[in-house]
Amino acid sequence: MHSTIAVIDFETTGMSPAQGARATEIGIALLEQGRVVDRFQSLMNAGAWVSPFITELTGITNAMVREAPPAAEVMREAARFVGQAPMVAHNASFDSKFWQAELALAGLPAPQPFACTVLLARRIYPDAPGHSLGRLARHLRLPDTGRAHRALADAEMAAALLARMQQDLSLRYGLPRPGHALLAQLQRCSKTRLDGWLRQHAAQVQEAGQMQLPYP
Repeated sequence: MHSTIAVIDFETTGMSPAQGARATEIGIALLEQGRVVDRFQSLMNAGAWVSPFITELTGITNAMVREAPPAAEVMREAARFVGQAPMVAHNASFDSKFWQAELALAGLPAPQPFACTVLLARRIYPDAPGHSLGRLARHLRLPDTGRAHRALADAEMAAALLARMQQDLSLRYGLPRPGHALLAQLQRCSKTRLDGWLRQHAAQVQEAGQMQLPYP
C-alpha cells in the first residue's frame, strides 16, 4: 500500500482543457500519516492568455505567466515529484483533467488514480453548510494556508481537509488511517450505506488484521 498521497491543485485560464483552457500554476502537497512532508509549486507558461477575470480571482497576471518556465518543463518536474503516488484533489474531476492534459502535451503518461475530497466530504460531513474548500475549512476550523485560488495554498488546504477526514474516520470507526484505495471506494459508496459499510469494514479489519473488503 502506498502511504504517500499527492494532493494537487491547478490554477487555469478556464474550466476545461477540452475547451482550450491551459494551466497557469500547479501546487502539490505530499501527505504522509496526516502530515505534509513535501511541497511543489510553480507558475507555468503554456502560451495562453489570462483573462482579467482570472487575474482578479487568482492574482496571476499575463506578465507572471510570460516569465514562468514552459508548461512542459514544469509538468516533467511535477511528474517526477509525484512519482507513482496516488492523487487527491478538491473537485478531482477538474484537476485530474488538467493533470492528464498537461502531461499528455509534455509527452508523459498520467497513471495516477485520483480521489476527490468534495465527494468524500459530502459523505463524511453531510451536515456541513457547504462543501467548497473554503466552507469546509471554516466549518472544521482548519488552519489557514494562504490566499485562496493560488495553487499551493489550495493544495495544502485540501491536504489538511484530507488529513482531518482520515482522522475522523479512524476515530469514528476504530480504523487505521484510511489509505487512498479505501477513500476511493468511499467516494463511490451510497450515502445511505456508508455508515453500515464502514462498520462492517472495521469489524473485518479487527478480525482479519487487513484492509481488504469487497466493494458492496
